[in-house]
Amino acid sequence: MQKLLFLLTFLLILNIGYSQFKNLKDKVLGDKSPIGSLVKKPPAISTNFDDDVKMEGSLPADFGNDKEYFPLYNARRSASDGFVLCPGFYEMTNMSYCLKAGTYGPSAGDGYMYAPTVGKMDDIINAILYAHETQHAEIPQRDVQVLLWAIIAKAKFKNLGGKTKLVAGLLLTPQQIVKLNGGMVETLGDEALSRNLVDLPAPVRAVMEAENKIRSMVESGIDDFEAFERVAIMAGMAPNDHPEVVRGMWALHPDEYYIRYMPSGYSRTHVQIYVPENKGEVLYNAIGTIACPANTGAQRLAQTNIKIATSDGKAADPCNATALIK
Repeated sequence: MQKLLFLLTFLLILNIGYSQFKNLKDKVLGDKSPIGSLVKKPPAISTNFDDDVKMEGSLPADFGNDKEYFPLYNARRSASDGFVLCPGFYEMTNMSYCLKAGTYGPSAGDGYMYAPTVGKMDDIINAILYAHETQHAEIPQRDVQVLLWAIIAKAKFKNLGGKTKLVAGLLLTPQQIVKLNGGMVETLGDEALSRNLVDLPAPVRAVMEAENKIRSMVESGIDDFEAFERVAIMAGMAPNDHPEVVRGMWALHPDEYYIRYMPSGYSRTHVQIYVPENKGEVLYNAIGTIACPANTGAQRLAQTNIKIATSDGKAADPCNATALIK
């Protein structure tokens, strides 16, 4: 009888505790809570290692280290703005962009693998990178980066200030700006944000705090790239939760060639590509691709076709200059 009473009492306490926890969670994350709208709103870019990286068919990091590489930027371009590649080895150091504020930058030994750019704003991100390359190469990389951080932070076009709004107007069409105007969430004050984030995991809290600060900064028209960078880029090293993925591993691309990423900071990435001998010509376009970190607290790096170095590669062009895409 005493055991039964103890069990009933324990269950009652457990139920009360759960109810109190649920009430707290609903209060913090409920539909009417500002922080709830932040948590529940779909991310602008959702690419992540566990969902979007395919490890099948990958090659070890020492593969291809004894080969000569042809400069990718000298490969023939196709009508769709990609590079036409024949069987062989290619490399290029290109512009890259951070697509996740409040995370750690690349560090020595970090493994990055191929993943597609996916999320609610993937078309907007890709359009910006394409327009920067093909129409407005005069825009500095850092100004494009601030615009990308603003979009990742769910900022609204009409609330963008100063230079960031101008850059958005140059790189986006009116239809894309209309879509961007539907991406806003409430910007919270520091006190309100810290009070409402207390029950969330630390990595989630760091990202949301960074996004909130970035929204506030772009709305204020702040023109200080280093200030944005201090908010977006965390100092230190991301926890190594996928130690089996090391720097220089090759990912098997869906089009059956291999690619690997070796970032130097978030703003430049050395890319190498291997097209197997049994393949015909393939088309490579960096727009829409991400160097995805195996360490989930690190930054996703959007890739571009824009070179930032001219010392890559010494091999002869594997392709015949008159070859056609098959």
